[in-house]
Amino acid sequence: MDPQDQATWERALSRFRRDKDEFFRAGDDSPLPPGERASFVGLNYFDPDPSLRIEAGLHRYAEPEAIMVSTSKGSRQLFNRVGYFDLAIGGSDVRVTAYQSAERDDPNLFIPFRDGTSGQESYGSARYLDMEVEHDDEYAVDFNYAYNPYCAYSEDYVCPLPPQENWLKVPIRAGERKYHD
Repeated sequence: MDPQDQATWERALSRFRRDKDEFFRAGDDSPLPPGERASFVGLNYFDPDPSLRIEAGLHRYAEPEAIMVSTSKGSRQLFNRVGYFDLAIGGSDVRVTAYQSAERDDPNLFIPFRDGTSGQESYGSARYLDMEVEHDDEYAVDFNYAYNPYCAYSEDYVCPLPPQENWLKVPIRAGERKYHD
């Protein structure tokens, strides 16, 4: 990424984080319990890391497979395995599977994952990436936008857990960190 593109990317990420913090503080649908909103000063984030914004093609499966995914409450949700990304992260080759909900009308790609920071620096159960579908299947897989599921903030939510194929051994120090220590 050239310096001008990186500056634009950093501004966009900063604006995204500011807007998200404001939503958590004052939004009607904030996942924070109402008693925590007045004292909320913002989410914890890893420092922006442009090396964790990776240009990659989606390798689509010829026939997406429907799978049941366990949730934080012990129920199951239906997703379609649509394809995977082969990425180089920290000198390691990593494969990340992308899904789409089979229960909701949502065409976006959904990447639930665990990594080497899970349970220590980041939320233990999962972090997520959402990406709008690109018709040419070329994406910027940007872990700087990785976020905690709502169940990290309140037990009122049911959150899908990453299938084992998305339990990454490498640490991904990008996106949201743990909310509570």
